[in-house]
Amino acid sequence: MDKELEDYADRAWRGDEPLFAYYKGELRKDGLRRIDDGVWMWAATGNVYVFETADGLVLFDTGDRNTATALHAAVRARSTAPVVTAVYSHGHIDHVLGLSPFEAEAAERHDPAISVVAHAAVPERFARYRLTAGYNATVNRRQFRAPGITWPTDYREPDRTYLDTLTLRHGDLTMELRHGRGETDDATMAWLPDRRILCCGDFYAWVAPNAGNPQKVRRHVAEWVRALRWMAGLGAEILLPGHGVPVVGADRVRETLLGSATLLSTLHDGVVAMMNEGCTLDEILHAPLVTPEVSALLAQPWLRPTYDDPQFIVRTVWRTYGGWYDGDPSTVGPAPRADLAAEVAQLAGGACRLAERALDAADRGRLDLAGHLAEWAALSAPEDRDVQRTRADVFGRLAAGTPALMAQGIYTWAQAEAQAKADDVDPWSTMRGGRWAP
Repeated sequence: MDKELEDYADRAWRGDEPLFAYYKGELRKDGLRRIDDGVWMWAATGNVYVFETADGLVLFDTGDRNTATALHAAVRARSTAPVVTAVYSHGHIDHVLGLSPFEAEAAERHDPAISVVAHAAVPERFARYRLTAGYNATVNRRQFRAPGITWPTDYREPDRTYLDTLTLRHGDLTMELRHGRGETDDATMAWLPDRRILCCGDFYAWVAPNAGNPQKVRRHVAEWVRALRWMAGLGAEILLPGHGVPVVGADRVRETLLGSATLLSTLHDGVVAMMNEGCTLDEILHAPLVTPEVSALLAQPWLRPTYDDPQFIVRTVWRTYGGWYDGDPSTVGPAPRADLAAEVAQLAGGACRLAERALDAADRGRLDLAGHLAEWAALSAPEDRDVQRTRADVFGRLAAGTPALMAQGIYTWAQAEAQAKADDVDPWSTMRGGRWAP
């Protein structure tokens, strides 16, 4: 393996260095990184792995549209062999939109057409993406604090799909594909038994599993656990994740995968036990499900909750086994939120008084309460600039107080909306450099 990459991955796993260089794109400035003989990594938003075979190149994932040209140049700096097969780990757009330069080249060179392989549910995902393009643009703008995001509707469909398992052979390369459900329902793991290399897609990505995303379709927690445990039993010596750097060494790979499984299974089993006791969602959300073992795992540099939040995972488990009813009978036929907020504000002595209580709660460290109060105040008096400034203040503090990127995105979006109303400006004017700037 590239010595610089291996040393960096080791420091990151031990917690001696964060993955900032990876996320900033510094690891791809010099092109592909060597993993093993004939195995290369393109360290992008969604990693791409390149396998050299006697038949041509095999890609595991193809990256996103923004780095497609750079990926092509990096591969061509290493090899002029045609790309014969591309495997999608799943249908997320940061993994499936980088193939077009290779296909244009193949047509120009009169190479055989590239065969795209994926699980059978990937075309269904693409169809859903086209159906809900507007919604996906909205939630991804909010999640990543990027108002310029547009959602694609043109996808490179797979040529070959499978249901459970599929073995690909090119030259001396044997790649065993296996379907699993985790972050998505269309996920593929690739095991190279002769090389002891495992491509895990987004089943592991150097963070606590993204199993509770509040704005996306439901994740699959129990199935995710099964996939992680299956992978841990393979004896892989190199783990190649969908995001982040390789995990090197059989013991370290196993610890990483089993730690992720333990985190998910503990939360899953705790929620199910409380559901079986008749507990409401509110009771479960505020129960001590994060055990000391889970807390210790979340403190590991390779499993920190910097993307998802354990509380969101709890909600996913509830959604899996229950309906949308959360145990609060007042939510069955709810009044409009603005009407409820107006009633609460009147009881409190007006929206300004409610906003004052929100700031008081925030100052006391009860940001959870402050969020409710600030939102009610703003809903009851949407034109009051002082109230909107309070809402911006509270949600700015909430954003600063959470490590989870998805929570930050929602909070900062609310902060920007409120600040824009307070200042009577376009909400997008509060955006600088891809981040909300209060």
